[in-house]
Amino acid sequence: MSKIRFSAVLVVLVLLTGILSAVHAQDDVFRVAAVAPSATTDLAFSQSMFDALTLIQAEMGEDMFQFDFQDGTFIVDDAAVALREWAASGEYDLVIAHGSQYGTIIQELAPEFPEVSFAWGTDVNTFGLPNVFAYTAAAEQGGFINGAVAASLTESNVIGVVGPIEVGDAKLYVDGFKVGVAFVNADINVLVTYIQSFSDVTLATEAANAHIANGADILTGSAQMVVGPIAVAVEEEALWFGTQSSQADLAATSGVLFQVYRWDVILNDMIASIQGGTLGGESYVLTLENGGLEMQISEAAEMEEEAMEVLQSTIEDYATQIVSGDIVILPEAEATPEPQATEEAGS
Repeated sequence: MSKIRFSAVLVVLVLLTGILSAVHAQDDVFRVAAVAPSATTDLAFSQSMFDALTLIQAEMGEDMFQFDFQDGTFIVDDAAVALREWAASGEYDLVIAHGSQYGTIIQELAPEFPEVSFAWGTDVNTFGLPNVFAYTAAAEQGGFINGAVAASLTESNVIGVVGPIEVGDAKLYVDGFKVGVAFVNADINVLVTYIQSFSDVTLATEAANAHIANGADILTGSAQMVVGPIAVAVEEEALWFGTQSSQADLAATSGVLFQVYRWDVILNDMIASIQGGTLGGESYVLTLENGGLEMQISEAAEMEEEAMEVLQSTIEDYATQIVSGDIVILPEAEATPEPQATEEAGS
């Protein structure tokens, strides 16, 4: 073989090696696609998932973890189109339907694409499918702590709650909050209004104003419509307690304490399972014990250093008692279901 031909073959081999290495590197990237009903800046449910994926990307690096996020997809049929396209593309290791309204879609899609891993919440039902993860949050836990702290701070003994729809983690949060208030002072009047919408800011604002008019000096609520009640709290100089995501910037000095959903805790476990060959069949619950629920004191809260230390100690004490079982928030029938793995998952 001449030197020229040998050099040409060598160049081709080098190029092929580079191409194969690039393909292999590309295959090593873990890719996620997620759909959510509201904006990534909703300070609530959708943002909690977007923040979790962003955090994982920062930890793993963009060269190892990438994700696409379609927010504002409150129309279920639109979500179904996106989820099907992602699954059919074969480009994603995990497809997430972040919203309980998407459960039927996942139940139908997963059997069609058995090599694709799906996750959905908030729920614990995997439909008995080996490629479906389910997830939810024990929102009553942080709800209890928020309620107990709120009860110790109210001066009017009237607290207003603006709920969306009486289902899922929203209901658990409100129920836990009420129990927390009663745990400290059963004489406090907790006014609860469910506006029958997750996104109607106008209705939520009206409900918050009604609570203020009835003497509430503390407000709380759940879902993306809370931007309305938070604005009311700021304007009326009432205190605000939040859940799902931190609302500290918007609440400013009205903000006190936030239960933050750390979906990254369970997503990391899902990623490890998928990389190990298990595509689903397990459900997860965010709790204080596993670090999936994180209580964050607002940095803007107007408190003396000593008062801040007392508050932090109080939060830790309540959390310890909840984890140990010394505090039982809700009757077993009403509490967040324990996650159950399916037979297909080998449990």
